[in-house]
Amino acid sequence: MKPSSSPSEGLLRGLSGTPDVDAEIHDRAVLRAMLTVEAALARAGADAGLVPAAAADEIARQCRAERYDPAALGAAAEAAGNPVVPLVRELTAALAESARPWVHHGATSQDVLDSALSLVVVRAAGPLLRHLTDAVDAAARLARTHRDTLMVARTLGQQAAPTTFGLKAAGWLVGLVEARTRLASARAALPAQLGGAVGTLATYGSAGPAVAERFAAHLGLAASPLPWHTRRQPLLDVAAALGGLLAASGKVALDVGLLAQTEVGEVTEGGAGRGGSSAMPHKRNPVDSVLVTAAARRGPGLVGTLFAAAGQEHERATGGWHAEWEPLLDLVHLAGGAAARTARMLTDLDVHPARMRANLDTTGGVLLAEAVAARLAPAVGRAVAHDLVRRAAARADFRQALLTDPDISAHLSEQDVDAALDPVGWLGSAGQLVDRALDLHRGAQP
Repeated sequence: MKPSSSPSEGLLRGLSGTPDVDAEIHDRAVLRAMLTVEAALARAGADAGLVPAAAADEIARQCRAERYDPAALGAAAEAAGNPVVPLVRELTAALAESARPWVHHGATSQDVLDSALSLVVVRAAGPLLRHLTDAVDAAARLARTHRDTLMVARTLGQQAAPTTFGLKAAGWLVGLVEARTRLASARAALPAQLGGAVGTLATYGSAGPAVAERFAAHLGLAASPLPWHTRRQPLLDVAAALGGLLAASGKVALDVGLLAQTEVGEVTEGGAGRGGSSAMPHKRNPVDSVLVTAAARRGPGLVGTLFAAAGQEHERATGGWHAEWEPLLDLVHLAGGAAARTARMLTDLDVHPARMRANLDTTGGVLLAEAVAARLAPAVGRAVAHDLVRRAAARADFRQALLTDPDISAHLSEQDVDAALDPVGWLGSAGQLVDRALDLHRGAQP
C-alpha cells in the first residue's frame, strides 16, 4: 500500500471528510491562500500609488506555493505564534532587493491569516455546497416518490399516529435547504481583513480605506466597513451555518439509522460492499448514517469554541484569535464529509413501503385512537371520548372493543369505526405539506 498523499486520506481523517472539500483546507491550500493575500496586498498598494508597480509585480511572481514548505513554516511559526511571520521572512528573501521593502506593506499578521482563512472557507464552500445540493435533490426525490407512502410516526420513541414517508423526507429536505441558504449567505459575506497593527491603517494614511477596498476586490471577498480584528461576527456566522448544516444532516442520519434497525427495517442504506462487520458476516451496517451522526456530534463543540473565543481584548486578541484557526477548519472538514455522505445516503436509500405498512398495522389500529376519539367527541364531549377510547385501547382487540362497548357503539356504527381506523383518513395535511416542501425546493413560494 502506497503512502497517503491526499488531504482526505489517512487512518481516521478520511472517515469524516471528503477529498474535494479537504483539498481546499489542508496546509498547502492555507499556504496558497496566504500567498494570494500577500500578492493582493501588494497589488492594492500599487493601485493606490503607495507601492511601486514593479515591486508589486515581483512580489506577486514570488507568491507561488510550490516555493515554500508548509511543514517548515509550521515549525518556524512557534517562535512568533503564527505562520505569517516566517512566511513573510521567506518571501522577502526570495525577492529582488528593490522589492523587499514593499512586502507585507501596511499589514499585520492577523490581516493575512484572517483574509487567507476567509479565502479558504469561500473556496471550500464551493464543493461543499455542491454536495449539499445533491443531498437536497435526493431528499426531494424521496419526498416526491413517497408523497403518499404510509408509515407510522413515532414520538418519544413510541408509535404515535400515521404519517407518510414523503412527509418525513420533506422535513429532511427543508432542513437541508435552510442549511444551504444560511451557509451560502455566510460565505458571501465573508470579508477581507486589513487594519494594520492596531486597526488604524496608519501606514496608508488617508488612503487606508481605499487600499482596503482594492485589497478585498483583488481577493474577491466582501469589503468590511472597518477592520474586524476583535469583532468576530463574520466567523461566528460561518460557524453557526456550518454547525446548522451538521445538525440538519445529523437529523437525516439519525432517522435513517433508526429506520434501518433490524426490528424496524423500513429503509436500508444502499451501496454494494458497504456496511460489513469484522466479526459478523451477516451484518449490513448503515455506515453513512453512523459517520454523519458522528460528525454531527462533534460539531457543537467546535462551534462552541469559536463562540467562546469571540470575546477578544481591545484592538488585538491574546489567544482568542489563535484559538479559532483549527476549529474553523475542522468544522469545514466535518461539514464537507457530512454533506457528501448525506447525499450518497439519500441517493442510494432503499425504501421498504411494505414493511412500513406492516409496522403501521402492528398495534391493530390502536395508534388510530386519536381519530376514533375525534369522531366520538361531538356526541359525548372530548374528555369523555378520550377516556372511553383509552379504555377500549387497553383491551386485546381494539376494534372489537370499540364495537362492543355500549357507550361507544351508541354513537359510532361499525362503518364509523372502520373509517376511523383507516390510516389514510388521519393524515391531515401531510400531502399538502410535502407539496409545499417541493415548491420550496423548486424555488417557488410554498
